[in-house]
Amino acid sequence: MLTIDNYLDSHYINRSNWLRAAVLGANDGIISISSLAIGVATAGTAREPILLATIAGLVAGSLSMAAGEYVSVSSQTDIEKADIEREKIELQMMPDEELKILAEIYEKRGLKKETALQVAKELTEHDALAAHVRDELGITEMSQANPLQAALASGASFTVGGIFPLLVTLLAPMDYMEYSLYIFTIISLITLGAVSARTGGSSISKAVIRIVIWGTIAMGLSSLVGYIFGVSV
Repeated sequence: MLTIDNYLDSHYINRSNWLRAAVLGANDGIISISSLAIGVATAGTAREPILLATIAGLVAGSLSMAAGEYVSVSSQTDIEKADIEREKIELQMMPDEELKILAEIYEKRGLKKETALQVAKELTEHDALAAHVRDELGITEMSQANPLQAALASGASFTVGGIFPLLVTLLAPMDYMEYSLYIFTIISLITLGAVSARTGGSSISKAVIRIVIWGTIAMGLSSLVGYIFGVSV
């Protein structure tokens, strides 16, 4: 039986917070670790420096992604909480003005002035703070991000994305290291773009093209740097 909760859960927007962090982390893990390995590989012919740089980049990158995502989302959450507290005070100190603001919001959305005022009054009587948080501040349960969830998703996905280039540096012949990394990265980016697009209900072709283009640019620039500053390792 289809309930309203099941219906709302079926929308792709409900996945936006964790999907954004996961895709960002995996994409960054694949591109940054592959680009790092390619840059070091073009500067020398030994496997050990490539492995060392790749492992260091994987550890540092996953921790950095998790910490950065946690701090970023926590800052957003703090701002939202501060706005909600401010709204509570305003509702206590000037309820008539807040009612007028709410009515004007509904009127701008297409309701007649009398209807907008009536809706504002009924919603205020039901839960004034919830109405203002949702319609005045634009904060909803779906838009609120969880700092810990975002950090774990970003850090874990970076690690997963970065492990595969690491395996290439371990197994690929040194003579074909750069080409192996490039081919593997393109395949990984195509897969990531397709999976993320399907999960988010968007165009697969657009997602794949976008992610492959930027991944290619990143690896190309890293390879160029390796050639320019290449040293005998």
